[in-house]
Amino acid sequence: MANRRIDSRRIKIHFAYSVEEAASALQTHKNTVRGWIKKGLPIADHRRPIILSGASIRAFLDERRAARKRPLKPGELYCFKCRSAKMPAADMADFIEVGNGLGALCALCPDCETVMHRRTSLTKLKSASGRIDVKILPRPTAPKRDN
Repeated sequence: MANRRIDSRRIKIHFAYSVEEAASALQTHKNTVRGWIKKGLPIADHRRPIILSGASIRAFLDERRAARKRPLKPGELYCFKCRSAKMPAADMADFIEVGNGLGALCALCPDCETVMHRRTSLTKLKSASGRIDVKILPRPTAPKRDN
């Protein structure tokens, strides 16, 4: 279960949880919840069993998720190989539409030369692309099957 996203919506904000109940609801180990308590997850009181407020668990998890987010600046795409946001090579990218005005900017990484991506919509394309040159490609069609 390593490196799995934890869905804070599984916690009901009006319920009180023990450590084991919170771990079960979030489908994680109880030692993970105990680690969160050490990192600042508030508890109801300092008695046993440890009781956690559903609202405080959800707020703690949502705050942790928001702190990890790194929004891309205009013109930046994300390279999965380098694990960082970069401007594309030669300041050029392609917009490939996937449907309903949504699509992805695709370009080459200037360092490792792999394909970088950024999800966006046609309406937000101008602000997402920044000063890079974007070529809008038609939606790819599936090949026809002979029956």
